[in-house]
Amino acid sequence: MDWKTLAERLFGTDHAIREEGDLLRGTAGFDGRTLAVVGTTRHAPIGVALALAQARVVLDTVAHHPGRPILLLVDTQGQQLRRRDELVGINRAMAHLGSAIDLARRSGHRVVGLVYDQALSGGFITSGLIADACYALPEAEIRVMRIPAMARVTKLSEDTLTALSRDNPVFAPGVGNYVAMGGVRALWQPDDLPAALRDALAHAPTEDLRARDGAARGGRRMAADVAQQVLDAA
Repeated sequence: MDWKTLAERLFGTDHAIREEGDLLRGTAGFDGRTLAVVGTTRHAPIGVALALAQARVVLDTVAHHPGRPILLLVDTQGQQLRRRDELVGINRAMAHLGSAIDLARRSGHRVVGLVYDQALSGGFITSGLIADACYALPEAEIRVMRIPAMARVTKLSEDTLTALSRDNPVFAPGVGNYVAMGGVRALWQPDDLPAALRDALAHAPTEDLRARDGAARGGRRMAADVAQQVLDAA
C-alpha cells in the first residue's frame, strides 16, 4: 500500500502529511487530537541526511508540542550503502535518530511504528523498533538479511538455513515471523485501520515486552529467560 492510500484510510482528508523526497512529515487529525507523522517512502535507504531529517521532526515535536503522539511510517531498504555516508558517520546519525525517538517516549509522547511497505536492517532498527510498539500491514515485507547473505555471514549452507527457517522464525524473513518473535506487536488489517490505530494509541505498552511476547508466541523461546537471568545476576 502506498503512503497516500494509507493516509487516506487512516485519516480521510484530515491530514497535512507531505512528501519531501524520500521523507514523509506532517500532522494528522485523529479522534479530536493532532498526531505528528514522520517516516519514509519509496523503499528509502536511510543515510545521514534522511536520519537527521527524521530526528529533526521528532525533536521539534518534543520541543513545541509536548505529549503529542507520534506515528512512524516505515518503508526502507535499510542503511544507505555509500562511502560518503560511512565517512561522515552514518552510525552516529542513525543512533541520533534512535535517541530522538527514545527521548520522545521518555518525555511522554506515545510513539507508534507502522511498517506499511518494506522494512530492512538498520533503517528499521533505528525507527519502528524503537517505538513503544511496532505494527505492520499483512502485505509488508520485513527482514534483516536474505538467506543467501545470511549463508555468507554464518558459513552455513542456504539449504541448512532454509530448513531452519521452517521451524525457527529467527532465521526466516516475513512479517508473520516478526510477529512470532515479538518484534511486531500485531498486524493491522487494511479494512479497519482507524480502529487499529485507536487501539495502539490507547494500549501500546510503554515498556519493552518483545522478549516476553516472543516467548509466548514461540518465536523466541529463550530470550526472555536469558535476559531475566542476566538481571538476576547483576
